[in-house]
Amino acid sequence: MSRVEQVIAARKAADSGALVGYLPVGFPDLQTSIDAAVALVENGVDIIELGVPYSDPVMDGPVIQKATQAALARGFKLGQTFEAVAAITARVDAPILVMTYFNPVLQYGVERFADDLLAAGGAGLITPDLVADEADDWLTASDRTGLDRVFLAAPSSTDARLELAVAKSRGFVYAVSTMGITGARADVDQAARSLVGRLRTAGATSTCVGVGISTGEQVREVIGYADGAIVGSALVTALADGGVGAVARAAADLAAGTVA
Repeated sequence: MSRVEQVIAARKAADSGALVGYLPVGFPDLQTSIDAAVALVENGVDIIELGVPYSDPVMDGPVIQKATQAALARGFKLGQTFEAVAAITARVDAPILVMTYFNPVLQYGVERFADDLLAAGGAGLITPDLVADEADDWLTASDRTGLDRVFLAAPSSTDARLELAVAKSRGFVYAVSTMGITGARADVDQAARSLVGRLRTAGATSTCVGVGISTGEQVREVIGYADGAIVGSALVTALADGGVGAVARAAADLAAGTVA
């Protein structure tokens, strides 16, 4: 099993679920984003999802868009992603999945990107705008390097597309809890529970639910039927409003929801 799969399996063995925490690289600046990611792990986050700022973030809601645009305005460069991964992995032992739209990877070079991510200590990629049947170059590069590849599945996906996402994903399958962009919501869409069930029928052994999760109680609800919960906007808001200390407190509150 990959490191991500090992973490999820250990959580499942403990009758719990994994907490995946998202933060963008370079927000509000590079060093603070590194410190904030470290704080996530030190306060109960099991897997880091490190977002690459991008000029056309079609899946991201307003909170994450504002943060990534601020990072770009400060001069973020793609190479800083690997710098951040290396700095974080030097301080905490948690797998880091880089969340990136695929155009930056193509521009950088798929094989080169995979090599540099591996060298930095990264665990793999989450690619929200790349579907498994159009990912041949990335599948080849990730097979060569052993990096995880996390594809998304939505409530609108056909059974055939779910089967493909399951077959090609490694680490886990990212189940999108609701149709639309990211952002904290009062209720996690009931469609997520049905989607996880369909993914299990398609053969998924590790499924994490994201989009809309913002409280420890929602984390507890999600890991009642899924293998992990992914939180982004709530953590980015905490970082924007209160810095690293606020992120640490928010992570601890969310991690409380993983306790069986």
